[in-house]
Amino acid sequence: MKEKVIAVVGRPNVGKSTLVNRIAGKRLSIVDDKPNITRDRIYIDAEWQNKNFVLIDTGGIVEGNNDEFVQNINTQVNLAINEADAILFVVDAKSGLNPYDYDIANKLRQTKKEIILVVNKVDSAAQNDLASEFWALGFNNMYPLSALHGDCGVGDLLDEITKGIKVEKEIEEENKPLKIAIIGKPNAGKSSILNNLLRKERAIVSNISGTTRDSIDEEIVYDDKIFRIIDTAGIRKKSKVDYGVEMFAVDRAIKAIKECDVALLVIDSFEGLSDQDKKIASICEEAGCGLILAFNKWDLIKNVQTHKFEEEIEKEAPFLNYARKIFISAKTGQRLEQIFKIAIEVQNEREKRISTGLLNKVINEAFSLNPPTSIKGKLLKIYYSTQAKINPPTFIIFINNKDLIQDHYKRYINKKLRENFGFKGVPIVISYRQKGDKQ
Repeated sequence: MKEKVIAVVGRPNVGKSTLVNRIAGKRLSIVDDKPNITRDRIYIDAEWQNKNFVLIDTGGIVEGNNDEFVQNINTQVNLAINEADAILFVVDAKSGLNPYDYDIANKLRQTKKEIILVVNKVDSAAQNDLASEFWALGFNNMYPLSALHGDCGVGDLLDEITKGIKVEKEIEEENKPLKIAIIGKPNAGKSSILNNLLRKERAIVSNISGTTRDSIDEEIVYDDKIFRIIDTAGIRKKSKVDYGVEMFAVDRAIKAIKECDVALLVIDSFEGLSDQDKKIASICEEAGCGLILAFNKWDLIKNVQTHKFEEEIEKEAPFLNYARKIFISAKTGQRLEQIFKIAIEVQNEREKRISTGLLNKVINEAFSLNPPTSIKGKLLKIYYSTQAKINPPTFIIFINNKDLIQDHYKRYINKKLRENFGFKGVPIVISYRQKGDKQ
């Protein structure tokens, strides 16, 4: 059954994103007192009394402005309106009825879709009179409420939104989409990759650094597999990130990394692997997600073979040797479809389980071939190994004394696990425990 899709539209700064966050029950869209904070259309799954629906948060509609960026925002709003089954038209009770509200109302009426008028910023029952003038817009369904504070008006609105929606069973675990987060520095081509994969203008593409502020989700079916693609804001050096909207956007991007299955780290092939790219990759490794290094703009690189380029990268950042690598062009579409195939392979590696018997055989053999040197006359002993979990693969190795295992030997054990079991594209976690450690 197709989920009901609700577009949230209105002038800039009337509280659309605040309302979306209130309905979703968590801060998903960035909220700030500056206009045009929401630029792309943001899809958010929501639920009310076991009824599921989808919200589309949109940028503020500005009529009569020919600025290219404003026009791009308006285009995104129009796409959201076309996709929606119903529209929440949000107005501002405190600023009062605005001439632009009439323009937007006339535009929405032409869609012939269900329109629900939401009069926001009515902070108490005593202020309900503020909403009365909005009856002039000519809509039958009007809900005064405070998205910021939350009140009974929000519940009444949700009852109206979910009217007619049937309660659906939860999606079974195996049918959940594989989540791919597109990450990287600003202006690396992340949104262009998303748009090319979707073959439509899903995110605003601009050469202005920092265009994408919110994380954008879109589902794609490829080769009978569902993928959820998450386009994120560019992550700059911490010292260059301004407090406020950009900081929240970076936090949202890092949150997307922690929640995804596979991260696609987009790197400008002309610049090569920068220090900031390495830091972002470290975030992925710490989060335990799969990692694909996508070298973008490869169509512009001449007389360089991919394997030579890859060898240089592996020399420069050996800690990333486990990551899968792909050489793409968001502009021409070169190798973009391989992203799906590689993501599936990486996820299979994340879910790989090694039998306890085979694991102990490999660890014991590695230990016998290269036993560690003694420390202060004491020798390391490995008693037993087991795989504790998947996503990412996590191993516990029981030893006699944790002070006897040095970092270089930990790297050796890690290398032996990869040589024997692969785990290409996946960070692996190895925990060393001794008798008396808490579980």
